[in-house]
Amino acid sequence: MTKPIRVGVAGAGVFGGHHSAKIASHPDAAFAGVYDIDPARAEALAARFDVSPFTDYSALVEAVDAVIIAAPASAHYELAQEALAAGRHVFVEKPIALDTADAEMLIMLARANGAVLQIGHQERYVAEAAGLLAIGKSPARISCVRRTTASGRCEDVSVVLDLMVHDLDLIRKLTNADIESLTATGDAHDAKAELALSNGALATLEASRRADAPERRMMLVYDDGVIEFDFVNRTTVNTTAAPLQADFDADDPPAAFCDPLGVGANAFIDAASNLREPLVTGEDGRDALDWARRIEDEAGIGLAETFEATERLRA
Repeated sequence: MTKPIRVGVAGAGVFGGHHSAKIASHPDAAFAGVYDIDPARAEALAARFDVSPFTDYSALVEAVDAVIIAAPASAHYELAQEALAAGRHVFVEKPIALDTADAEMLIMLARANGAVLQIGHQERYVAEAAGLLAIGKSPARISCVRRTTASGRCEDVSVVLDLMVHDLDLIRKLTNADIESLTATGDAHDAKAELALSNGALATLEASRRADAPERRMMLVYDDGVIEFDFVNRTTVNTTAAPLQADFDADDPPAAFCDPLGVGANAFIDAASNLREPLVTGEDGRDALDWARRIEDEAGIGLAETFEATERLRA
């Protein structure tokens, strides 16, 4: 019988807790410990699952076969780099890193060491389960709106890398195209972009983390109709001929509709245990990051602007 894969979680915040719960309940995983730079946070989360707390990341890496990185985005590259260099499998939450050169380095390390590298673009699982990725043709127009209320989380990066990057990953998969030209405006917490793609499609995106209420919508315009998803209210409209599995309230909905984080955890454990390609690869993460950084550059949003905007709002 194959031994369960030993998995550690890096980051004891909200998402670290979510990931820990998935690993703790997985039959093919042995939850080995939690790392955080804050000893109290590491100890508190580790105690919930009766595992070891770590404040020395190298010690966690030494104790596991795989690491789930749920730390702030600004730490993703450093943590993933050390784990991959040690030959450990890595699941890293989005974004994969803060610049594409670092993302490329992680991909190269994973290849060189025979390690699985999976990126946490979990909206992809929902789109695939709904049948969007199997339609076989690109939408002519795409509109994405992703807004949330202020939480204070993930503010070491802009809203583009925090929220809009989910939609960028989906657009790439739906169109298999690149950006021909773009316009973008906004700041660290509110941004808009319009992308003209190489296949002739046009995509508009809005993202905010200072909204009055959560909103997550996507509209896809095809030559034979429109597909609309409202991910908050869990409703869909489909006037195309494509047979979608898009009933969120079905008696037996796809697992990705109910628990996309769990689907991602299952996929990672399977890929790491069997050395299979993960659902969302390092290359996928790199390409979504590339689009996000191009939008940030066009809008004049950088790390310094993100920090200053956050500090102004906290003052």
